[in-house]
Amino acid sequence: MTYCVGLQLNQGLVFMSDTRTNAGVDNFSKTRKMFTWEVPGERMITLMTAGNLATTQALVSLIEERSKAPADRSPTILHEPSMFQVARLVGATLKEVIQESASSGQAASSKFRATIILGGQIKGSAPTMFLIYPEGNFVEVTEETPFFQIGEAKYGKPILVRAYEEDMSFEDAVKLLLVSFDSTIKANLSVGLPIDLQIYESDSLKVGTEKRIEDDDPFYQSISTGWGDALREAFRSLPSYQF
Repeated sequence: MTYCVGLQLNQGLVFMSDTRTNAGVDNFSKTRKMFTWEVPGERMITLMTAGNLATTQALVSLIEERSKAPADRSPTILHEPSMFQVARLVGATLKEVIQESASSGQAASSKFRATIILGGQIKGSAPTMFLIYPEGNFVEVTEETPFFQIGEAKYGKPILVRAYEEDMSFEDAVKLLLVSFDSTIKANLSVGLPIDLQIYESDSLKVGTEKRIEDDDPFYQSISTGWGDALREAFRSLPSYQF
């Protein structure tokens, strides 16, 4: 399984993804789920993946291969004029990969499903994010829906809903996301460290801070322990039920 979150702030975008994959309870491994393309000063595009690993790897490889082609041969994410058009292109490519996989021997295309978070900025427009579905269609982030989750989303969503603020700092956003990830990791063995983090500052048009957070990271450990202690203290402070 997977857990990835894309968060939109007034300052920019924050991306976070786990790296665990599994093919059964006794077959876990690590793989990157966050990928970035940039033309410094002109565009920065980040993509996070969840779903069938063969599908997501084929998608990323195809996008990478086509991005090296001349602009006049076929559209690429490095030449599309807007993030909306990039989302359309990624959606169409994902649909293409799933259909080709399903037609090569498997009867059900659902075996090859994948979901994508796409975010970034192209010069002349504001930074934005999209949630792209296996069918190739997508939705864009809004003020009412300022973040997207893919994969094992349910355990980490409550803290995002309760604590997110659009004007929060990047530092507080990372803290918020680490609490969300820690809650998910504690509840589901198919999500695990290390965690990949990327921060994009609006109008910088280049990749910002990138970091891989390992399981022995002191800050992550302090967040995990501190959040558990805070929850227990908050629970004890609530009034007890009276029979």
